[in-house]
Parts: sequence; structure tokens; C-alpha cells
Amino acid sequence: MQLVVARIGRAHGIKGEVTVEVRTDEPELRLGPGAVLATDPASVGPLTIETGRVHSGRLLLRFEGVRDRTGAEALRNTLLIAEVDPEELPEDPDEYYDHQLMDLDVVTKDGTEIGRITEISHLPSQDLFIVERPDGSEVMIPFVEEIVTEIDLEEQRAVIDPPPGLIDDRAEIASARDAETTAEGEPAPEDASAPQDPSAPQGPAPEGKA
Repeated sequence: MQLVVARIGRAHGIKGEVTVEVRTDEPELRLGPGAVLATDPASVGPLTIETGRVHSGRLLLRFEGVRDRTGAEALRNTLLIAEVDPEELPEDPDEYYDHQLMDLDVVTKDGTEIGRITEISHLPSQDLFIVERPDGSEVMIPFVEEIVTEIDLEEQRAVIDPPPGLIDDRAEIASARDAETTAEGEPAPEDASAPQDPSAPQGPAPEGKA
């Protein structure tokens, strides 16, 4: 099975190093020196990692045969692809490979359907599920245990307990706008304290009242 493990960013310095956007939970395994990676576009690769280091929180890689900034810049936006055994599992039972999580259905604890995981974004601070909703929009869900309460691979679903506003923020905004529109369109209520003309004819009592 082939999995995207990184995307090459801009060149760093003048000796052929590049920044990379990591897309794997195991960069030390997938992106270590000596790793041979396929590429997208395929014409760029395969690429063999010569060195790797972390600088200012970003992973920097140098590939064999790339010795200057021009060569490094030519690799920009290239996807790095590793060959992974589909039966391979992380040692920690609470960890998952990206391919295990892709396409899982995302539901809330009460069973409400949220959408489907289409991408996992690996940020320095945390991982994010990119979830496509039934209407085609996307929502980002932090992959932390306080929010993602269960991963059920047999049922192919991820159960979440989202904080207020994470999922329904747009709905709340729309509801608030609708309420404002309705309020603006309604006539002003009568002032109950205004004096009544005792000689004025009284209408029928409202239904349901004596």
C-alpha cells in the first residue's frame, strides 16, 4: 500500500535542504536517512533521503543528488510516498496510521452523522481530521481524546463529543440572523400600559380562554 507521508515545501538555505509538511505519525521511521520514497509527480522520483534535521519546529530534509537551492526549489509541492504493509499496525494500541482513519464515518455520541474523514493534517501542536460533511463543506476536528472519544475500526467510524461551536457554529450564526430578520419584520407589540377606551367595543375572547 502506498501512502503519502510528506509534502515538500520551500527550499531552505543554499545547500539543497527543503522544508517538509509531515503527513505521518512516524516521521522518524518513514522519513529517516536512507528511506527511498516514490513521488507525485512520479517523474521527480524516486528520492532517497540523505539527511534530516529539525529546525525551528520544522523538519528539513536533503535528498541524494540535490546539492543547491535551485535543485531544492524544483522539488517544491512534490508529494513523498512510502510503501507500507496494509497489515502493519502501530505498537501502541491507542495510535493509528493515517490509512486506518481515512474514510471513517464521523458521528457524535448520540449518533448524529457529521461526515467522512478525507484527510489527516499533522500540525506541530496536534493532528486534525479534515471531515467532509454531507453538504460538501468541510470541518476540522482536533484528534484529541477529549473530542474524539472512540475509534471503532470494525464499524468504520469515529465517535466525537464536540465542544459548542466546533460543528454547529455556522448553524448558530444562521439561526441568530433569522431571529434578527424575524424580529425586524414583526410589528411592534402593543403597549400593555397604554390607557384603554372603556367605550371601545371588545373583540371575541381568544380561543381556549373563558
